[in-house]
Amino acid sequence: MSSKSSKYQDHIPIIRELYPICKKNAVRVKEVLEEKYKISIPYPSLVWLVRQEGLNKSRKKQSGSYSFAPGAEAQHDTSPYKIMLGDKKTTAQCASLILAHSSRVYIQFYPRYTRFEAMIFLIEALKFMDGSCARCTIDNTSVLVAYGVGPDAEITPQIRQLGKMFGMKFIPHNVGHPDRKARVERAFYYVEKNFLVARTFVDWDDLNKKALAWCKKVANQKPKRSLGMSPEQAYIMEKPSLIPLPAYIPPVYITVYRVVDIQGYVHLDTNRYSVPYKLIGEKVEVQKHKEHVLIYHANKKIAAHKREMKKKDSRVTLSAHHAPYLKQKSNPSSSMEEKMLKGENQILDSYIAELKKRSHGRGVARFRKLLGIKRTYPEDAFMAGIRQAGKYGLYDLPRLEKIIISFIAGEFFDL
Repeated sequence: MSSKSSKYQDHIPIIRELYPICKKNAVRVKEVLEEKYKISIPYPSLVWLVRQEGLNKSRKKQSGSYSFAPGAEAQHDTSPYKIMLGDKKTTAQCASLILAHSSRVYIQFYPRYTRFEAMIFLIEALKFMDGSCARCTIDNTSVLVAYGVGPDAEITPQIRQLGKMFGMKFIPHNVGHPDRKARVERAFYYVEKNFLVARTFVDWDDLNKKALAWCKKVANQKPKRSLGMSPEQAYIMEKPSLIPLPAYIPPVYITVYRVVDIQGYVHLDTNRYSVPYKLIGEKVEVQKHKEHVLIYHANKKIAAHKREMKKKDSRVTLSAHHAPYLKQKSNPSSSMEEKMLKGENQILDSYIAELKKRSHGRGVARFRKLLGIKRTYPEDAFMAGIRQAGKYGLYDLPRLEKIIISFIAGEFFDL
């Protein structure tokens, strides 16, 4: 305590008693002193006394340490990080599982961490460890916990079934005791201060490949003072105590049902995946796997796509599924005017064919105009104009008419 004293020093026992009762609110302490004890202390003096006595500081509790027998416990948790993927900053959820005895760690990153990703991660992590533990300490996240908190919480059926398959029980720690899984918390500190420092990542695949390599070559190889050896060396001694993996591990996937939209796609998460266009309007079964999307109709697989994770609102299309859009033929049928013009002269027919290529639709308006010109002028002048226009590639009908008139004035009339 400071050597300074206050004239209100004698009231410290009462202040010490009232401070926790008033929820550490100095204003309320001042009011109660005046109301109940008729003691008036200026607020600055009261705050000074509280600070001098250290009443506003929470006392740190003595922390213990946990020791774990080989194969007794694993710890699992997630932590978000801001990571540059390519040239874009994104939020990545880092999932980690660590063996509490040997501190052998496994990490992977995900755009989001739902129950689906949790099941995939846990299976991959236990495969990496080549065994499981009798207990896995987790936090009270709703991804793994159906309801309740702490050791009495109810684990979701999917995670509980996964634990049953591997002989492992998931147990959330008590609320307010995150130090119960300090092993995995320290692993996140190491990820932040080592793995994510001065490393660049192209995409999610590149990120997770480098994370796996980091686990094998760095995190699990560095000697730890608490172990007296590296986690990999400690793991060799722990390995015989792990529960062996089951002979068969079924794939993890989510099944949903969708109706094929009018464009021949089914919607999954934020993207669309193609199916054969003949199934438009039909109900199909869509299976979301870690890396692929499988689509079934009438118990038959009709499509397999690589799951799109880099983009949102995108289409994944197989060319065999969608027939190319049939472009409307420029000449679907001949108009009455075209039929009236064709069949009299091969040169005229060739001119009509080229004119139709340069016309919209059936070219009815242009053929009607050409038919009018043919009926207006002499046959020889008309055909001479057609030959001249075809020779120079002139398919502008007003110019054709001027050519015909020039023939009439210069060749067919001696003026």
